[in-house]
Amino acid sequence: MGGVAKRSSMVRLVDPREFRRVLGHFATGVTVVTTRLGDDLHGITVNSFTSVSLHPPLVLICIDKSARAHDYLSKSGTFAVNILRRDQEHLSRFFADPSRPEGREGFRGIPFREAVTGSPILEGCLAFLDCRIVASYPGGDHTIFLGQVEDLGILQGGDPLVFYRSQYRSLGP
Repeated sequence: MGGVAKRSSMVRLVDPREFRRVLGHFATGVTVVTTRLGDDLHGITVNSFTSVSLHPPLVLICIDKSARAHDYLSKSGTFAVNILRRDQEHLSRFFADPSRPEGREGFRGIPFREAVTGSPILEGCLAFLDCRIVASYPGGDHTIFLGQVEDLGILQGGDPLVFYRSQYRSLGP
């Protein structure tokens, strides 16, 4: 006989390490999210990125509230998502390092151009989406930034950089 399963009234406390380990089994693409605030530039490695809507074209990113990028994004109102190629692991590691230099110094030796919003578009990435933040939502220890795509493009051929079970991977041989 079919029916609705009874829900337990007990709440299970989820261990953050176990949560991270389980989520590690979901392969994600690797991006570097960049922004410009006045003359200052900032970038951060992000894999919490997804498309939301075609009409209008919307994407979202999730940023830890304690990350330097959080304040930059909140104040700038713009961001670009740079989708990395499999040979750009070094960029992912660099922008994930909280001790890297800030501002323009953090982009020294990294070729980029600007798109519509002025956010840096990293040369050699697979593709990019340049966005204006249209909303932000609380998401626990993160903020969910919803961006409307203002510009986009495919820049290079090749395979994407993928993150799976705490390791960088690629789809190619």
